[in-house]
Amino acid sequence: MSILESVELALKNIVSSKTRTLLTMLGIIIGVAAVIVIVGLGNGLEGYVAGSFSDMGTNTLTVTVMSRGSTRSLSVDEMYEIVAENSQYLDLCSPTVNMMGYVKIGSETLSSTSSMGVSEDYFGISGDTVAKGRGLQYSDIANRSKVCVIGAFLDQAYFGGNAVGETLRVGGTSLTIVGVLAQSGERLEEGGADDCLYLPYSTASRISGEISSYVVTMRDEDHIDESVDALERALYAVFASDSYYTVTSMAEMLETMTSMINILVGVLAGIAAISLVVGGIGIMNIMLVSVTERTREIGIRKSLGAKERCIMQQFVIEAACTSALGGITGILIGRGLSVLASRVVTRLMGETLTVSPTAAAVGMAFGISVGIGILFGYLPAKNAHVR
Repeated sequence: MSILESVELALKNIVSSKTRTLLTMLGIIIGVAAVIVIVGLGNGLEGYVAGSFSDMGTNTLTVTVMSRGSTRSLSVDEMYEIVAENSQYLDLCSPTVNMMGYVKIGSETLSSTSSMGVSEDYFGISGDTVAKGRGLQYSDIANRSKVCVIGAFLDQAYFGGNAVGETLRVGGTSLTIVGVLAQSGERLEEGGADDCLYLPYSTASRISGEISSYVVTMRDEDHIDESVDALERALYAVFASDSYYTVTSMAEMLETMTSMINILVGVLAGIAAISLVVGGIGIMNIMLVSVTERTREIGIRKSLGAKERCIMQQFVIEAACTSALGGITGILIGRGLSVLASRVVTRLMGETLTVSPTAAAVGMAFGISVGIGILFGYLPAKNAHVR
């Protein structure tokens, strides 16, 4: 009997007992669908995280200075000198001051608005663009001007789109709005990416205290290690200890986050794959029953001269066909659930996250399902030829 004839006979046997076959395939279907959805969710999370870090700039280094307890401190001028001396690796630099005081517009207090003191180069570092008015200038920094640039949400929600020239208060200090940033988030909402305010770091440090962090860009992301080493050597020369500062690379953080996501997805996919093993056991069980039920058929085929390998081949192919059909069904269900999950997760998170299983994941899930069918179908097939 040829393999094609064995496949035809296997399909006839499967169709003749639809309910039993469906129940047998159920474990395979659930396992394949779960693996596809979980891997797709992992890909979606990886893309979302990569996009988020890309918005922040993967070519940036964040320097946090903790000089408390040290006899040395790092001034803004010294930090700029460090960047200039290592210009082969480092490019732009901006001191940053996180403001703790609430923003007040008129009589209304905004507790969710993020306020930060930055330099005139900060928008070039972050990739933000000024849509109205102007950005911060060197003169604003040098003169400690009481000016600020706000996000699109504040402009629309509190000034009706005409914020330039208006005033607000940060930490009790009145600031004049000189610019509005272009919208960066998908939606204008309180606490979102566009609910922000930037003022000169020199003004911010007078209001809030000393400058303790800096954002520095690298000239070439392919030389992250060299850039970090150059910056750390210069800082060590200032403090004579590495206990008073940290240098964090966005690219390294992205790599760490991606590794964590991959580990989590791998664990979840492994748990989901257990149902594939359960499905394989179900196939083995039903094939053992099938062998028992078809003892007479096996005997007749043997008496007609059927070889043992042909009988084994028949039952192995039948098990493989059952698991393959389960795998195909699981793939279709998994793709449908992936589309549904994309919509549900996007609605719940308020951010676009696409659950997208890769072709490799789909092929691997199908291959494993067929392999399990063959593996768990071998024992019943071996039992068939000795009857």
